[in-house]
Amino acid sequence: MTRECLPNRRPNETQEFDRDGILVKVTVGYKPDGQIGEIFLNADRSDSMLDVLMSDAAIIASIALQYGVSVRQLAHAIKRDRFGIASSPIGAALDRISSPEVL
Repeated sequence: MTRECLPNRRPNETQEFDRDGILVKVTVGYKPDGQIGEIFLNADRSDSMLDVLMSDAAIIASIALQYGVSVRQLAHAIKRDRFGIASSPIGAALDRISSPEVL
């Protein structure tokens, strides 16, 4: 399997949402075919441990997307609570972007 390199300039969309009192900013970058090719996550407390962990999780998710893993597969694989709600900010972001009507 090979990694699909994204063009230097690509369409993207940014939105913010609240997760457990933390303002999370998610930016989604698109491949030329319109599929999601990368995500970026940032917490409202720049350079905090949470911000770093969210950013690193988004980088790992982006690499997986570029190797052909779908957003839905990633969203399905993350940890959830007993109600089926994503337990982490990266999980919440994946749930949001895996629904086409959200972005």
